[in-house]
Amino acid sequence: MSQAPSPPLVQWNAWHIDAFTRAGRERRPVLLALTSTWSAGCRAMDDSTYADAAIAGEINERFVPIRVDADERPDIADRYELGGLPTIAFLSPAGHLLGGGTFVDAARLLDVLRLVPSALAQMPLAPVHPPPAAVTSEHGPGADVDDTRIEAAVWASADQRFGGFGDTPKFPHAAAVRLLLQLHAERGDPRILDAATRTLDAMGWGELFDTESGGFFRCCAAPDWTVPQRELLLGVNASLLDLYLEAAEKTSVERYLARAADIVRFIDTQLRRQDGAWRLSANAAASRVFTDANAHAASALLRAARVFDDPALGTRALAGLEHVLLASYKPGEGVAHYAGGRRGLLTDHVAMVHATLDAWEESGNVVYRMMAEELTHFAIRTMWDDRSAGLFDRAPTLAANEPAGGAHALKPFVLNCQAASALRRLAEAVNDRTLDARASAVLDGLSPAAAAQGADAAHYLLARRAILR
Repeated sequence: MSQAPSPPLVQWNAWHIDAFTRAGRERRPVLLALTSTWSAGCRAMDDSTYADAAIAGEINERFVPIRVDADERPDIADRYELGGLPTIAFLSPAGHLLGGGTFVDAARLLDVLRLVPSALAQMPLAPVHPPPAAVTSEHGPGADVDDTRIEAAVWASADQRFGGFGDTPKFPHAAAVRLLLQLHAERGDPRILDAATRTLDAMGWGELFDTESGGFFRCCAAPDWTVPQRELLLGVNASLLDLYLEAAEKTSVERYLARAADIVRFIDTQLRRQDGAWRLSANAAASRVFTDANAHAASALLRAARVFDDPALGTRALAGLEHVLLASYKPGEGVAHYAGGRRGLLTDHVAMVHATLDAWEESGNVVYRMMAEELTHFAIRTMWDDRSAGLFDRAPTLAANEPAGGAHALKPFVLNCQAASALRRLAEAVNDRTLDARASAVLDGLSPAAAAQGADAAHYLLARRAILR
């Protein structure tokens, strides 16, 4: 007879105000573990650090341990993730961040665990990290915005030797490459094209691409696109599918089209489930369906169906999109993050507005456009910042059971850029000038911070170009 699996050594709690109330009552700090089912680092930390009896004993005795799946709760991850997953974050009983980091082995963590409670006892009651102030601006996106300075910020983050953008780990910044492709199409500057193609070639024919599966890994640990982190994620591959399709269209380079076809096969064979939706990762443990990632996939596959003149692919893309809508949508309540999951996350609504507009443009079915319109108005009604424009990352109802330190409002830069583009697209589709004005207002609020975003400033410039075209 096989033995039942042993219970986890650490006595994990769910993310809920009750756990923080207990921490305050017992004057203990909170140990927050942010994890993901697809992450090899998270599995390694579970198998080594958290499986260590001494570590578990120290955590259970001195802390209130809380474990959160970052994919299920992206809003919590956005507030507390420290350098990637896994994250181990130490919080006050009010939910204010004291410190933390990413993967740590048992020997190092044991020393830290013995220091944090005494540090908390000496802390003032005021928040360690107060909520950031909202960014506001007196000018609109059509005036007095220095595109040259923001464009220079993107260039400053470019790796002129190996291609790509930003520091290690090296992530595929698709928006930055897409911006370069658009700028070259307008200006014909060979230096811009060289930077774009150097990155496309380094990613598509280096170690970031998995020749066995036909998909792209999440990132590489080395600046020369070597030492890949071998997770194969739906969102990464959807983004790169869209990028290589655009690269093929803008440059007429056949190998980019061939690489796009590889990604389509990977998504179709490795990630598509029997019900037609797409799972989060090629990792067998990560088979769940998330609304935002599936919407991104549907958009990219619809574009691929058009480029490859493949009606069957388009049919599968629409089927996957409809499956997710049926599982997550409720009239008047928007879409859930996954079937039975939390409602009111901006990421799901922005991605689904883009996807349903893509579906409408490809199929001509006005129901998709109506869905885009309803989801947009839900997001505006529940997440719009009336004080300084822009959209918060979640509806206020989702913060009802949050500790004070985790309840602060957050307006993510990239997500608001994507929201501005969605507002503009819908404004054109339904001839609604008020939506156009909101799109401009979002960029108005983002413009002062854009130059400080590095490669992510490309999202702002792409949205601005879409709105002002």
